Amino acid sequence: MKTQIFIAALFFSGFAFAQQKKNDSVKTQKIEEVVLKKQVFKKQSDRFVYDVAASPVAKGNTTFDLLKQTPLLSTTDDKTLKIAGKNNALIYINGRKSNMDAESLAQFLKNTPAENIQKIEVITVPGSEFQVESSDGIINIFLKKKMSDGLNGNMRMSNSQNKFNGSSASFSANYRKDKLGISANLYGGDNIQAQHYVLRNGNNSSSNESTGSIDDPNQYIGGYLNFDYQLTEKSNLGLSWNTNANKSYNSTVNLFNTIRSLDPKTNEYNINYTNSRNVEDARSYNNSLNLNYELKTDSLGSKLNVNAAYLNYKRFQFTDNKTFFADVLGNDVSLGQTIFQSLPQKINNFSGTVDYIQKFKNDFTLSIGGNYNKTKTDNDTKSDTYKTGETPVFAPNHFIYDENIYGFYVTAEKKFSDKLSGKIGTRYEITNSLGTSDNAASEYRNIERNYNNVLPYLSFNYAINDKNNISYAFSSRMRRPSFWELNPVRNILTEDNYTQNNPFVKASSTYNQELTYMFKNSYFLILNHSYFKDQITQVPLQRDILKVRRDQNGEVVNDPVTGQPIMDSHKQLRYIRTNFGDKQEMSAMLGVQRTFFNQYLTTNFNIGVQRNVNDGSLSIDPTSGDVFPTYENKISSTSILIQTNNTIRLDKKKTWFLGVNYFFVDKQQIELGMLKNLMSLDVSLKKNWNDWTFALNVNDILRTNIVEIEDYQANGNYNYVKNDQFRRGGTFSITYNFGNQKVKKIRNIEGASDDIKSRTR
Repeated sequence: MKTQIFIAALFFSGFAFAQQKKNDSVKTQKIEEVVLKKQVFKKQSDRFVYDVAASPVAKGNTTFDLLKQTPLLSTTDDKTLKIAGKNNALIYINGRKSNMDAESLAQFLKNTPAENIQKIEVITVPGSEFQVESSDGIINIFLKKKMSDGLNGNMRMSNSQNKFNGSSASFSANYRKDKLGISANLYGGDNIQAQHYVLRNGNNSSSNESTGSIDDPNQYIGGYLNFDYQLTEKSNLGLSWNTNANKSYNSTVNLFNTIRSLDPKTNEYNINYTNSRNVEDARSYNNSLNLNYELKTDSLGSKLNVNAAYLNYKRFQFTDNKTFFADVLGNDVSLGQTIFQSLPQKINNFSGTVDYIQKFKNDFTLSIGGNYNKTKTDNDTKSDTYKTGETPVFAPNHFIYDENIYGFYVTAEKKFSDKLSGKIGTRYEITNSLGTSDNAASEYRNIERNYNNVLPYLSFNYAINDKNNISYAFSSRMRRPSFWELNPVRNILTEDNYTQNNPFVKASSTYNQELTYMFKNSYFLILNHSYFKDQITQVPLQRDILKVRRDQNGEVVNDPVTGQPIMDSHKQLRYIRTNFGDKQEMSAMLGVQRTFFNQYLTTNFNIGVQRNVNDGSLSIDPTSGDVFPTYENKISSTSILIQTNNTIRLDKKKTWFLGVNYFFVDKQQIELGMLKNLMSLDVSLKKNWNDWTFALNVNDILRTNIVEIEDYQANGNYNYVKNDQFRRGGTFSITYNFGNQKVKKIRNIEGASDDIKSRTR
């Protein structure tokens, strides 16, 4: 709360700037009227370009809101972005990967005003010069460049109401004086992420059903500080620091469990009831520092770029997982089991990159470069189990993971004529890793992985005429497991339902192809094929285990004839992180981005079809060797995807705007089973008044964005998951722009450790 009060003080202190800028705002409106007539969406070489500098969509929104309304981009969980409905997206700033981990980046995008954005590039198949994994695409955000010395900035405050209330505030400033540029951002807020679950799994002989809620309160603060100094006319030196801290105390899980087991003697079901009551305290800290040197070597645009970086990430997690015997009404009767867990993670990364671009007069560009990443993770975990009437079990495990990655690339790009251009390149990566454990099974104590990969890339772009354009791209990539996936710990939901991490997960390979046709820079058709080999995912394995029957007081129930304890069959469900066969994704997407009715309506509309072909099978838990009934996913599915974003100008002065956005994702087969259809209708109303913007956003009006997954196996096992994250809600925000709006932005500097950030969690 102190953070919000501090930012609020900064917010209202900037009001004094408003009177100085009234005359400028009239001029700005006139300029915007001209700029809006430019083509705002077009295809350039290997990327789509969306010019949003003067678009009414940007003003008053956050960067995340703006990205959701960018052609080809979408989100179904309001946390992560996807490209063309499938690819995961990496965020770049001015051609350089953002220097933040995944969690910090999400908070940053949701707390940064969109007014400073000039254009957005969407790269569906990145070239060899980009450090990306799997089928990831790139969202490249370019900031506006201002031309004079001075100070400017933005302030934003918002309040959201879903199941619970949440608030956030941000302050950003940019200062330039002669050769020195400084930019800074501070944001903070609090929220409670609420979820409701319905979980069912089992077969005819035994089954589990769990229903209840998870409430995760969060308080966060973060920001960045960048310095950029022009050494000479051709060289610059930059230093950047990014930080984020998150506190989540008293995060609770409350699930009521119904456990059924068939008694073979009576052919009747024995039913037991329990409550899973988990409490978690967690906090995380992320700090990264990057030093950058850039040298322009000629007038054609050739340049050398060198980076050195350090990343420190810490997460501390303490959980108290209790299982109570309960009555049919869900009331606690007696304590059955307690598991205390300490699950810390520490990551230290030292990185360096060198990139050189040589441009020639004959429209030929040669790029070469290399990178080195040295990462060490330290996970000193503890798990203590106490069961009624049994001896306590203590399971400490100190897992240390060392990884060294060496990468080299070369890319050649040639413009053969005004119509034809092409790019070819390759990336060579060497990965050496060693995982050690001081208190685990023998197979965990020393896990060494060494592998080399050659990753080719090819693309061409042909402008048939000024209205028709066609392009093709192919790339090969790999995906390494996140550091948390490698740490061999359990994340417990209920006594018989948990996620098991796996240190044996190996890198997977991905091959992407894409054919794109563009008409009048407004209509496009994208055909895509991706092949995933040894894909990394979670696999739900379930089996029957025997447990002593107990009554609701926790007392052992004996057979009246033999006097021996009665043993019941219970269903155990483990979600194992592992490599799970191969997968293919094929898609076709047709889209349009245009303005209508003298620019009163701006719309982008996408409709597509996607086919998933799965081929995976698993029957052994690779972390323990336990044998399970085979889980297979060899099902194919074809689904429809629809997305439309519309901005309606309500007055001539361009001060009132109505937004209507909708997406629909048809049911499709994923790794865990059949994902049922998702959809969401969102509406927004925005008012621009001088340098102020007031906005009201209402999301998921029809309350249809709820995840449901079901799976039925040939062996009789079934699994059902329903997850409601209470996405229907509203957000009211106030944004204020202050200062000299012609201040030039400093360079955004790529961090050498950026490719590590997405693997921290």
